[in-house]
This record gives sequence, structure tokens and C-alpha cells, in this order.
Amino acid sequence: MKHYKAPWSTAIIVISFLATAIFIAGSLGLAWSGSHWLALLPLAFIFGSALFTIRGYTTSPDAVLVHRLLWSTRLPLTGLQSAQFVPDAMRGSLRTFGNGGWFSCTGFFWNRRLGSFRAFVTDQRQTVVLRYPKRTVVMSPITPEEFVRDLEGVGHSAQ
Repeated sequence: MKHYKAPWSTAIIVISFLATAIFIAGSLGLAWSGSHWLALLPLAFIFGSALFTIRGYTTSPDAVLVHRLLWSTRLPLTGLQSAQFVPDAMRGSLRTFGNGGWFSCTGFFWNRRLGSFRAFVTDQRQTVVLRYPKRTVVMSPITPEEFVRDLEGVGHSAQ
């Protein structure tokens, strides 16, 4: 098993900082206006979004684990057809459901190059594309070439 960090791009840092500042300001404004219980709502959004932060990835002989703050998402390697370092794989993507940059880019997206895909991304410039027969997954480990080589070394058809 090998662990890979999930580096934050400048865009993720800026979006996360600005969105958090706006929601904190909204919470403070609501509190000062006397809506104390309502002031908790923006804080809940911050907390909820932060839970989906991608902390890193671990490769094992049978799966890739995507680590969040409180849990991990398991992506089995069974059926994996290829793993490729594709810089900027998310360029031109439309978000169909998910988070487009507040602490990470996670959820479901679509673009012409990949079609529909699921993203677990913190740096859209350094993306790895995992292709399965019926789905595509995009992630952004700190050393994408090494990550792909590691997947090739676990004994299946990743390329």
C-alpha cells in the first residue's frame, strides 16, 4: 500500500478561502441581526463542504482509497481498464452534481473528452483518469506518473 497526498491548486485555495469568508460574514451578519439560530446555517455549509475535502489517495493490491476528512471512498481495481496521467482532464467540464471547488472538485461532471465521470480532484492540472467498462474516475495525486506506475504494478491492465 502506498499513500499519495492530494495537493491543493491555487484555484482551490482561492475559492475555498473566498467561499468560507463569505459564509462566515453571512453568519456574523445574521447573528448581529438577531437571527442567532439562522446564523448557524452558513457555518453548517462550511462544515458540510469541508467534510468532502480530499486528503489523499492510497493504492492497495485491490483498490484505490480516496481519503476524506472522516471516511474513505473505495474504488475497486477489479475491471480497471486503464490508468493514465492526463493533465487538465477536467478542462471544459460541466458539473452535473457536486462541488466545483470549495475544498475540492468532487462529484459528477461531463466533458467532450471523457464523457460523464466522477471526480475526486484538488488540482485540476495534475489529473489521473481511471477507466472502467461503465465509468470513468478522475483524481489528482501529488505525483500522477508515479501513481499510474503504482497501479500498473498491482497486476492488472492499467496503462
